[in-house]
Amino acid sequence: MSKERPDFIANWRELEGPDDSRYPGDDELMSMGAPLGKALGLTRIGIHHERLLPGRRTCYAHAESSEDEFAYVLEGYPDAWINGNLHRLKPGDAVAFPQGTGICHTFINNSDDEVRLLVVGEANKPENRIHYPLNQEYEATRKDRWLDVPEQEFGDHDGISDSRREANKKPV
Repeated sequence: MSKERPDFIANWRELEGPDDSRYPGDDELMSMGAPLGKALGLTRIGIHHERLLPGRRTCYAHAESSEDEFAYVLEGYPDAWINGNLHRLKPGDAVAFPQGTGICHTFINNSDDEVRLLVVGEANKPENRIHYPLNQEYEATRKDRWLDVPEQEFGDHDGISDSRREANKKPV
């Protein structure tokens, strides 16, 4: 057996980036990711291992015009925020977001334990457009914003974690 592994084999722990993922102008930390597909040489498929600490979410809620997305729960009990409604997930659950539907989503960790997700999607396409229904100021800064999103019905959940919402409450 060879002692050296080829460069297309790696452990997610070796590939995980620093814990500093946030949107411009926002202090909210998001998930910590390991870009498995890109780091291992894939060019058409994006595969990420995402660690979601308690009180965090993967990203701003969004929808993609031209890229399919898929998430598989490896560990923990995240909430899938889908068009303003929460759906509790467990290990083994899978969620698919077909491109072009306008279904907006993010994953939120409202539990006390770490969540681990395997997220798969198409590699970035130049024709893809993105919609951020709860972060329209941020969306307005993007050249790739999606303007003709299919109409969606939204529930009343604000898309942030319970602990962040509690921390943001101002004393009366």
